[in-house]
Amino acid sequence: MSEPPKEVSENLYPGENVFYCLKKKLTMELKPKFLVVTDRRIIYLDQKILGRYELMDVPYEKLEFVRFYRGIIGSEFVVKKEDGKEISLSWMEKEEAEKAIEAIRDALNTIAVVPVSIKKTKGIKGVEIQVSKPKEIITRTMPMARVVEKTTMKKEDPLERLKKLKELYEAGVISKEEFEERKRKLLDQI
Repeated sequence: MSEPPKEVSENLYPGENVFYCLKKKLTMELKPKFLVVTDRRIIYLDQKILGRYELMDVPYEKLEFVRFYRGIIGSEFVVKKEDGKEISLSWMEKEEAEKAIEAIRDALNTIAVVPVSIKKTKGIKGVEIQVSKPKEIITRTMPMARVVEKTTMKKEDPLERLKKLKELYEAGVISKEEFEERKRKLLDQI
C-alpha cells in the first residue's frame, strides 16, 4: 500500500481513516492516479501536470457497486455511483484490485446491516470480481453525519408570524383561503 498523496490528505474529514491507497501509473502517463479507500468513502485522484488535479469521491451511502474485470488483453476497475456515474481505472493488476475491493468490502461491512460479500466469476476470457452494496435503507452508523449541537429554538411570536402571513397574502404568494385558515390557527395561539 502506498501513502496517500498530499491532495488526498488535505481533503480527508477529521477522524477519517485510510484503509487502502493504490497508486496507478502507466509508463505513458506523466502523473499517477490514486484510488484511496477510507472508512467513509472511495476517493479517486487524477494528478495532472503543473500542480493541477481532479479529485472525486463516492461516499458509501451513494455507492452502487465496485467491479474489476481482467480480460486477455486489458483490465478495468469501475466504481459506480447510485446516480449512474462511473469512475474507471484501466490496466490495474489483479492483486492490487483484489486488495482494493477487499478494503471496500471491509469498509462497507462497518456500516452495512446486511454483510457484504465479494462475488468472483472466472470465465474463459477473463476474471470478474465485484462488490455490490446491499439494497438497504438503514445503516448502523452514518459516518458522514456531523454532530450537531442542539440549540433551543425560540418560537416566533404569533403576532410577527401573522404580519408575515399578511405580507405573503398581499404579495399573492398564498390564496385567500390559505390566508384565512393560517390566520385562524395563529389567532388560536394568542
